Amino acid sequence: MVPMFSPPLHRQRHQFVIDFVKRNKPKKVLDLGCSECVLLKKLKFHREIELLVGVDIDGVKVKKRKNGLAPLSTDYLQPSYDQLRIDLYQGSVTQKDARLKGFDLVTSIELIEHLTLADVELFSEVVFGYMTPVAVIISTPNSDFNPLLPGRVGFRHSDHKFEWSRAEFKSWALKVCLKYGYEVELTGVGQAPPGQQEGVGFCSQIGVFQRLGGTECCDMFGDEAEDVFSYTLLYSIDYPSLHDNNILRRVLVSEVVYWAEKLKRRWVEEKTGERDGAYKLCQAEGEGEECLNASEQHMAMEEKQTACGGEMNNLVELLEEQDGELFRTNSQGLQESESCNLRRFVSVPLAVLWSCCPKVRALSGSLSNLRNLLMGGPEVKLSQDGSAVLLSYQEQDLEDEEKGHDDLEDSGYAEAKLCPHNTGPEEDWEENV
Repeated sequence: MVPMFSPPLHRQRHQFVIDFVKRNKPKKVLDLGCSECVLLKKLKFHREIELLVGVDIDGVKVKKRKNGLAPLSTDYLQPSYDQLRIDLYQGSVTQKDARLKGFDLVTSIELIEHLTLADVELFSEVVFGYMTPVAVIISTPNSDFNPLLPGRVGFRHSDHKFEWSRAEFKSWALKVCLKYGYEVELTGVGQAPPGQQEGVGFCSQIGVFQRLGGTECCDMFGDEAEDVFSYTLLYSIDYPSLHDNNILRRVLVSEVVYWAEKLKRRWVEEKTGERDGAYKLCQAEGEGEECLNASEQHMAMEEKQTACGGEMNNLVELLEEQDGELFRTNSQGLQESESCNLRRFVSVPLAVLWSCCPKVRALSGSLSNLRNLLMGGPEVKLSQDGSAVLLSYQEQDLEDEEKGHDDLEDSGYAEAKLCPHNTGPEEDWEENV
Protein backbone atom coordinates (compact mmCIF):
# COMPACT_ATOMS: atom_id res chain seq x y z
CA MET A 1 0.00 0.00 0.00
CA VAL A 2 1.31 3.45 -0.89
CA PRO A 3 1.97 5.47 2.31
CA MET A 4 -0.72 8.05 2.96
CA PHE A 5 1.58 10.50 4.78
CA SER A 6 5.10 11.58 3.98
CA PRO A 7 6.92 11.91 6.33
CA PRO A 8 5.07 9.30 8.41
CA LEU A 9 2.53 10.74 10.82
CA HIS A 10 4.46 9.96 14.02
CA ARG A 11 7.48 11.83 12.64
CA GLN A 12 5.30 14.81 11.79
CA ARG A 13 4.05 14.92 15.39
CA HIS A 14 7.58 14.80 16.76
CA GLN A 15 8.73 17.45 14.31
CA PHE A 16 5.90 19.70 15.49
CA VAL A 17 7.31 19.50 19.03
CA ILE A 18 10.88 20.05 17.82
CA ASP A 19 9.85 23.14 15.86
CA PHE A 20 8.15 24.51 18.97
CA VAL A 21 11.32 23.90 21.00
CA LYS A 22 13.44 25.69 18.40
CA ARG A 23 11.18 28.74 18.49
CA ASN A 24 10.58 28.97 22.24
CA LYS A 25 13.78 27.43 23.68
CA PRO A 26 12.34 25.86 26.85
CA LYS A 27 14.90 24.81 29.47
CA LYS A 28 12.79 22.17 31.22
CA VAL A 29 10.82 19.72 29.03
CA LEU A 30 8.63 16.81 30.17
CA ASP A 31 7.22 14.11 27.86
CA LEU A 32 4.24 12.26 29.30
CA GLY A 33 3.77 8.77 27.92
CA CYS A 34 7.34 8.67 26.61
CA SER A 35 7.08 4.93 25.81
CA GLU A 36 10.20 3.98 23.83
CA CYS A 37 11.77 7.45 24.31
CA VAL A 38 11.80 8.23 20.58
CA LEU A 39 10.90 11.90 21.07
CA LEU A 40 13.35 12.27 23.98
CA LYS A 41 16.18 10.91 21.82
CA LYS A 42 15.52 13.69 19.32
CA LEU A 43 15.12 16.44 21.92
CA LYS A 44 18.39 15.68 23.69
CA PHE A 45 20.31 17.23 20.79
CA HIS A 46 18.62 20.59 21.39
CA ARG A 47 21.01 21.85 24.01
CA GLU A 48 18.93 24.83 25.04
CA ILE A 49 17.14 22.17 27.12
CA GLU A 50 18.75 21.72 30.55
CA LEU A 51 16.34 19.18 32.04
CA LEU A 52 14.65 16.51 29.91
CA VAL A 53 12.21 14.16 31.66
CA GLY A 54 10.14 11.25 30.44
CA VAL A 55 7.26 9.50 32.25
CA ASP A 56 5.51 6.27 31.30
CA ILE A 57 3.44 3.72 33.15
CA ASP A 58 5.31 0.86 31.43
CA GLY A 59 8.64 0.80 33.26
CA VAL A 60 9.91 -2.29 31.43
CA LYS A 61 9.61 -0.61 28.05
CA VAL A 62 11.36 2.52 29.31
CA LYS A 63 14.25 0.54 30.79
CA LYS A 64 14.84 -1.23 27.49
CA ARG A 65 15.31 2.09 25.67
CA LYS A 66 17.06 4.18 28.33
CA ASN A 67 20.59 3.55 27.03
CA GLY A 68 19.75 5.43 23.85
CA LEU A 69 19.63 8.59 25.97
CA ALA A 70 23.18 8.21 27.31
CA PRO A 71 25.84 10.75 26.29
CA LEU A 72 27.80 10.01 23.12
CA SER A 73 31.57 9.60 23.18
CA THR A 74 31.89 13.05 21.60
CA ASP A 75 30.03 14.54 24.58
CA TYR A 76 32.90 13.34 26.79
CA LEU A 77 35.70 14.18 24.35
CA GLN A 78 34.39 17.66 23.51
CA PRO A 79 32.18 18.84 26.38
CA SER A 80 30.52 22.24 26.08
CA TYR A 81 29.15 24.74 28.58
CA ASP A 82 25.64 23.41 27.90
CA GLN A 83 24.07 21.55 30.81
CA LEU A 84 21.69 18.63 30.37
CA ARG A 85 20.20 16.12 32.80
CA ILE A 86 17.82 13.38 31.66
CA ASP A 87 15.47 11.64 34.10
CA LEU A 88 13.07 8.78 33.36
CA TYR A 89 10.21 7.88 35.70
CA GLN A 90 7.64 5.13 35.94
CA GLY A 91 4.23 6.47 36.95
CA SER A 92 0.70 7.35 35.99
CA VAL A 93 -0.22 10.70 34.48
CA THR A 94 -3.24 10.75 36.76
CA GLN A 95 -1.04 10.98 39.87
CA LYS A 96 0.86 13.99 41.23
CA ASP A 97 4.60 14.18 41.78
CA ALA A 98 6.30 17.33 43.07
CA ARG A 99 9.39 16.74 40.93
CA LEU A 100 7.39 17.51 37.79
CA LYS A 101 6.12 20.95 38.80
CA GLY A 102 7.15 24.13 37.05
CA PHE A 103 8.29 22.86 33.63
CA ASP A 104 8.53 25.15 30.61
CA LEU A 105 6.98 22.57 28.28
CA VAL A 106 4.94 19.40 28.81
CA THR A 107 4.12 17.17 25.83
CA SER A 108 1.43 14.49 25.61
CA ILE A 109 1.62 12.90 22.18
CA GLU A 110 -1.21 10.45 21.37
CA LEU A 111 -1.71 9.67 25.05
CA ILE A 112 -5.09 10.88 26.34
CA GLU A 113 -7.09 8.56 24.06
CA HIS A 114 -5.62 5.64 26.06
CA LEU A 115 -7.26 6.97 29.24
CA THR A 116 -10.86 6.63 30.38
CA LEU A 117 -12.84 9.85 30.36
CA ALA A 118 -12.69 9.89 34.17
CA ASP A 119 -8.89 9.62 34.00
CA VAL A 120 -8.78 12.43 31.43
CA GLU A 121 -10.31 14.70 34.09
CA LEU A 122 -7.60 13.61 36.56
CA PHE A 123 -4.98 14.14 33.85
CA SER A 124 -6.25 17.69 33.32
CA GLU A 125 -6.07 18.44 37.05
CA VAL A 126 -2.55 17.01 37.40
CA VAL A 127 -1.07 18.66 34.30
CA PHE A 128 -2.79 22.05 34.24
CA GLY A 129 -3.73 22.48 37.88
CA TYR A 130 -0.76 20.89 39.69
CA MET A 131 2.25 20.90 37.34
CA THR A 132 1.27 24.33 35.89
CA PRO A 133 3.77 24.29 33.00
CA VAL A 134 4.28 27.36 30.83
CA ALA A 135 3.20 25.44 27.72
CA VAL A 136 1.48 22.12 26.98
CA ILE A 137 1.30 20.31 23.62
CA ILE A 138 -1.39 17.61 23.39
CA SER A 139 -2.08 15.54 20.28
CA THR A 140 -4.87 13.02 19.83
CA PRO A 141 -6.58 11.29 16.87
CA ASN A 142 -9.23 13.23 14.98
CA SER A 143 -12.22 10.95 14.45
CA ASP A 144 -13.52 13.22 11.64
CA PHE A 145 -10.57 12.00 9.57
CA ASN A 146 -11.16 8.27 10.16
CA PRO A 147 -13.38 7.64 7.07
CA LEU A 148 -10.38 8.58 4.90
CA LEU A 149 -8.13 5.93 6.45
CA PRO A 150 -7.96 2.84 4.22
CA GLY A 151 -9.30 -0.36 5.76
CA ARG A 152 -10.04 1.30 9.11
CA VAL A 153 -13.07 0.09 11.06
CA GLY A 154 -13.61 1.39 14.59
CA PHE A 155 -10.83 3.05 16.57
CA ARG A 156 -7.29 3.34 15.22
CA HIS A 157 -5.80 1.27 18.04
CA SER A 158 -7.28 -1.53 20.11
CA ASP A 159 -6.33 0.22 23.37
CA HIS A 160 -8.06 3.52 22.55
CA LYS A 161 -10.89 4.34 24.97
CA PHE A 162 -12.27 7.13 22.76
CA GLU A 163 -11.42 9.21 19.70
CA TRP A 164 -12.67 12.78 19.67
CA SER A 165 -14.00 14.78 16.78
CA ARG A 166 -12.65 18.29 16.27
CA ALA A 167 -15.67 19.75 18.04
CA GLU A 168 -15.26 17.45 21.04
CA PHE A 169 -11.53 18.19 21.37
CA LYS A 170 -12.18 21.92 21.11
CA SER A 171 -14.88 21.76 23.78
CA TRP A 172 -12.58 19.92 26.22
CA ALA A 173 -9.66 22.26 25.50
CA LEU A 174 -11.71 25.40 26.13
CA LYS A 175 -13.02 24.01 29.43
CA VAL A 176 -9.43 23.32 30.53
CA CYS A 177 -8.38 26.85 29.62
CA LEU A 178 -11.29 28.40 31.51
CA LYS A 179 -10.73 26.31 34.64
CA TYR A 180 -6.93 26.47 34.90
CA GLY A 181 -5.99 29.80 33.31
CA TYR A 182 -4.64 28.86 29.86
CA GLU A 183 -5.27 29.80 26.24
CA VAL A 184 -5.13 27.32 23.37
CA GLU A 185 -4.34 27.22 19.66
CA LEU A 186 -5.87 24.28 17.78
CA THR A 187 -3.93 22.87 14.83
CA GLY A 188 -2.62 19.48 13.71
CA VAL A 189 -0.48 17.36 11.40
CA GLY A 190 -1.34 14.96 8.60
CA GLN A 191 -3.21 16.91 5.96
CA ALA A 192 -6.24 15.53 4.13
CA PRO A 193 -6.20 15.02 0.34
CA PRO A 194 -6.74 18.15 -1.77
CA GLY A 195 -10.21 19.60 -1.40
CA GLN A 196 -11.03 17.70 1.82
CA GLN A 197 -8.94 19.51 4.44
CA GLU A 198 -11.67 21.92 5.48
CA GLY A 199 -14.24 19.14 5.82
CA VAL A 200 -12.24 16.68 7.95
CA GLY A 201 -9.27 18.61 9.35
CA PHE A 202 -5.92 17.07 10.28
CA CYS A 203 -5.42 13.38 10.91
CA SER A 204 -3.83 14.15 14.32
CA GLN A 205 -5.32 17.20 16.02
CA ILE A 206 -3.05 19.20 18.30
CA GLY A 207 -3.76 21.71 21.04
CA VAL A 208 -0.96 24.12 22.03
CA PHE A 209 -1.82 25.50 25.47
CA GLN A 210 -0.08 28.60 26.86
CA ARG A 211 -0.43 29.60 30.49
CA LEU A 212 -1.90 33.07 30.93
CA GLY A 213 0.70 35.30 32.51
CA GLY A 214 3.57 33.26 31.01
CA THR A 215 6.61 32.44 33.11
CA GLU A 216 5.69 35.02 35.75
CA CYS A 217 2.44 33.30 36.70
CA CYS A 218 2.40 31.36 39.95
CA ASP A 219 0.52 28.17 40.88
CA MET A 220 -3.08 29.37 41.07
CA PHE A 221 -3.93 26.59 43.52
CA GLY A 222 -1.07 27.35 45.90
CA ASP A 223 1.58 24.96 47.22
CA GLU A 224 0.57 21.54 48.43
CA ALA A 225 0.61 21.09 52.21
CA GLU A 226 3.05 18.23 51.66
CA ASP A 227 5.09 17.35 48.59
CA VAL A 228 4.02 14.13 46.86
CA PHE A 229 6.52 11.73 45.27
CA SER A 230 4.49 8.99 43.62
CA TYR A 231 6.78 8.17 40.67
CA THR A 232 9.71 5.74 40.59
CA LEU A 233 12.98 7.06 39.18
CA LEU A 234 14.28 4.54 36.62
CA TYR A 235 17.20 6.41 35.08
CA SER A 236 19.12 9.63 35.57
CA ILE A 237 22.17 10.93 33.73
CA ASP A 238 24.05 14.22 33.81
CA TYR A 239 25.78 15.10 30.55
CA PRO A 240 29.43 16.27 30.72
CA SER A 241 29.58 20.05 31.03
CA LEU A 242 32.35 22.60 31.41
CA HIS A 243 30.37 24.01 34.33
CA ASP A 244 31.78 21.00 36.23
CA ASN A 245 35.20 22.16 37.48
CA ASN A 246 36.70 18.67 37.20
CA ILE A 247 35.69 18.41 33.54
CA LEU A 248 36.79 21.99 32.86
CA ARG A 249 40.22 21.30 34.34
CA ARG A 250 40.62 18.04 32.39
CA VAL A 251 39.83 19.75 29.08
CA LEU A 252 42.02 22.75 29.91
CA VAL A 253 44.99 20.58 30.88
CA SER A 254 44.62 18.64 27.64
CA GLU A 255 44.68 21.87 25.62
CA VAL A 256 47.63 23.29 27.56
CA VAL A 257 49.69 20.14 27.12
CA TYR A 258 48.87 19.98 23.41
CA TRP A 259 49.82 23.60 22.72
CA ALA A 260 52.86 23.54 24.99
CA GLU A 261 54.19 20.48 23.16
CA LYS A 262 53.45 22.18 19.86
CA LEU A 263 55.42 25.27 20.89
CA LYS A 264 58.21 23.09 22.20
CA ARG A 265 58.37 21.22 18.90
CA ARG A 266 58.48 24.50 17.05
CA TRP A 267 61.36 25.64 19.24
CA VAL A 268 63.21 22.37 18.54
CA GLU A 269 62.57 22.76 14.81
CA GLU A 270 64.19 26.17 14.93
CA LYS A 271 67.24 24.57 16.53
CA THR A 272 67.51 21.94 13.80
CA GLY A 273 66.76 24.29 10.91
CA GLU A 274 63.91 22.04 9.78
CA ARG A 275 61.81 24.95 8.51
CA ASP A 276 64.52 26.18 6.15
CA GLY A 277 64.97 22.60 5.00
CA ALA A 278 61.37 22.47 3.85
CA TYR A 279 61.95 25.35 1.44
CA LYS A 280 65.24 23.90 0.23
CA LEU A 281 63.66 20.50 -0.33
CA CYS A 282 61.03 21.90 -2.68
CA GLN A 283 63.53 23.99 -4.60
CA ALA A 284 66.06 21.15 -4.86
CA GLU A 285 63.51 18.76 -6.31
CA GLY A 286 62.54 21.32 -8.97
CA GLU A 287 58.81 20.93 -8.52
CA GLY A 288 58.22 24.56 -9.50
CA GLU A 289 56.06 27.27 -8.03
CA GLU A 290 53.19 24.95 -7.08
CA CYS A 291 55.30 23.06 -4.55
CA LEU A 292 56.91 26.20 -3.18
CA ASN A 293 53.52 27.85 -2.75
CA ALA A 294 52.21 24.80 -0.89
CA SER A 295 55.11 25.05 1.53
CA GLU A 296 54.59 28.78 2.00
CA GLN A 297 50.87 28.26 2.66
CA HIS A 298 51.65 25.56 5.21
CA MET A 299 54.08 27.85 7.01
CA ALA A 300 51.64 30.76 6.96
CA MET A 301 48.91 28.55 8.42
CA GLU A 302 51.12 27.54 11.34
CA GLU A 303 52.04 31.18 11.99
CA LYS A 304 48.35 32.11 12.03
CA GLN A 305 47.40 29.22 14.35
CA THR A 306 49.89 30.19 17.05
CA ALA A 307 49.41 33.95 16.55
CA CYS A 308 52.85 34.40 18.06
CA GLY A 309 55.32 34.38 15.17
CA GLY A 310 58.92 35.05 15.97
CA GLU A 311 58.10 36.47 19.41
CA MET A 312 57.30 32.99 20.67
CA ASN A 313 60.78 31.74 19.94
CA ASN A 314 62.27 34.50 22.07
CA LEU A 315 60.04 33.62 25.04
CA VAL A 316 60.37 29.82 25.03
CA GLU A 317 63.67 28.91 26.64
CA LEU A 318 65.73 25.97 27.84
CA LEU A 319 66.16 25.50 31.60
CA GLU A 320 68.21 23.06 33.69
CA GLU A 321 67.28 21.74 37.12
CA GLN A 322 69.71 20.81 39.86
CA ASP A 323 68.66 19.90 43.41
CA GLY A 324 65.20 21.30 42.76
CA GLU A 325 66.46 24.66 41.45
CA LEU A 326 66.17 25.85 37.85
CA PHE A 327 68.94 27.63 35.92
CA ARG A 328 68.96 29.24 32.51
CA THR A 329 71.44 27.85 30.01
CA ASN A 330 74.02 30.04 28.34
CA SER A 331 74.28 30.59 24.61
CA GLN A 332 76.19 27.33 24.14
CA GLY A 333 73.45 25.38 25.97
CA LEU A 334 75.65 24.66 29.01
CA GLN A 335 74.61 25.30 32.59
CA GLU A 336 76.26 28.28 34.19
CA SER A 337 77.28 26.20 37.27
CA GLU A 338 78.88 22.86 36.42
CA SER A 339 77.13 19.64 37.35
CA CYS A 340 76.54 16.26 35.79
CA ASN A 341 73.23 15.61 37.61
CA LEU A 342 70.92 17.76 35.50
CA ARG A 343 67.38 17.60 34.17
CA ARG A 344 66.48 19.82 31.28
CA PHE A 345 63.14 21.47 30.55
CA VAL A 346 61.72 23.65 27.83
CA SER A 347 59.94 26.54 29.55
CA VAL A 348 56.74 27.75 27.87
CA PRO A 349 55.32 30.86 29.63
CA LEU A 350 51.64 30.72 30.54
CA ALA A 351 51.31 34.22 29.10
CA VAL A 352 52.34 32.83 25.70
CA LEU A 353 49.86 29.95 25.95
CA TRP A 354 47.06 32.25 27.06
CA SER A 355 47.63 34.80 24.31
CA CYS A 356 48.41 32.36 21.49
CA CYS A 357 45.75 29.67 22.07
CA PRO A 358 42.10 30.83 21.72
CA LYS A 359 40.61 27.75 23.37
CA VAL A 360 42.94 28.00 26.38
CA ARG A 361 41.95 31.65 26.70
CA ALA A 362 38.23 30.86 26.42
CA LEU A 363 38.39 28.03 28.96
CA SER A 364 40.43 29.87 31.58
CA GLY A 365 39.02 33.38 31.21
CA SER A 366 42.13 35.06 32.60
CA LEU A 367 45.82 34.38 33.08
CA SER A 368 45.42 34.11 36.85
CA ASN A 369 42.59 31.58 36.46
CA LEU A 370 44.77 29.57 34.07
CA ARG A 371 47.54 29.43 36.66
CA ASN A 372 45.15 28.46 39.46
CA LEU A 373 43.52 25.69 37.43
CA LEU A 374 46.88 24.16 36.52
CA MET A 375 48.40 24.29 40.01
CA GLY A 376 48.22 21.30 42.30
CA GLY A 377 47.74 18.66 39.60
CA PRO A 378 50.28 16.03 38.52
CA GLU A 379 49.54 16.39 34.80
CA VAL A 380 51.37 19.68 34.29
CA LYS A 381 54.73 20.74 35.78
CA LEU A 382 54.95 24.47 36.46
CA SER A 383 57.95 26.64 37.17
CA GLN A 384 58.66 27.63 40.77
CA ASP A 385 56.82 30.94 40.41
CA GLY A 386 53.96 29.29 38.48
CA SER A 387 54.52 31.45 35.41
CA ALA A 388 55.49 28.75 32.88
CA VAL A 389 54.84 25.17 31.87
CA LEU A 390 57.97 22.98 32.00
CA LEU A 391 58.32 20.20 29.43
CA SER A 392 61.00 17.56 29.80
CA TYR A 393 63.80 17.98 27.27
CA GLN A 394 66.81 15.86 26.32
CA GLU A 395 69.49 16.27 23.69
CA GLN A 396 67.93 13.18 22.16
CA ASP A 397 64.98 15.40 21.16
CA LEU A 398 67.24 17.36 18.83
CA GLU A 399 68.73 14.16 17.41
CA ASP A 400 65.26 12.66 16.89
CA GLU A 401 64.11 15.78 15.03
CA GLU A 402 67.19 15.70 12.80
CA LYS A 403 66.87 11.97 12.19
CA GLY A 404 63.14 12.24 11.50
CA HIS A 405 63.77 15.01 8.99
CA ASP A 406 66.48 12.94 7.25
CA ASP A 407 64.18 9.90 7.12
CA LEU A 408 61.45 11.99 5.47
CA GLU A 409 63.89 13.19 2.83
CA ASP A 410 65.09 9.63 2.12
CA SER A 411 61.58 8.18 1.90
CA GLY A 412 60.22 10.85 -0.40
CA TYR A 413 57.30 11.39 1.97
CA ALA A 414 58.20 15.04 2.46
CA GLU A 415 57.78 15.74 -1.23
CA ALA A 416 54.44 13.95 -1.26
CA LYS A 417 53.24 15.88 1.79
CA LEU A 418 54.33 19.29 0.52
CA CYS A 419 53.21 18.67 -3.08
CA PRO A 420 50.02 16.57 -2.77
CA HIS A 421 48.26 15.11 -5.78
CA ASN A 422 44.48 15.49 -6.23
CA THR A 423 42.38 12.41 -5.39
CA GLY A 424 39.32 11.93 -5.95
CA PRO A 425 5.28 2.50 13.66
CA GLU A 426 3.54 3.79 16.65
CA GLU A 427 -0.06 2.83 15.92
CA ASP A 428 -1.30 -0.39 14.27
CA TRP A 429 -2.93 1.27 11.29
CA GLU A 430 0.01 3.60 10.65
CA GLU A 431 2.28 0.75 9.58
CA ASN A 432 0.77 0.84 6.11
CA VAL A 433 -0.08 4.55 5.74
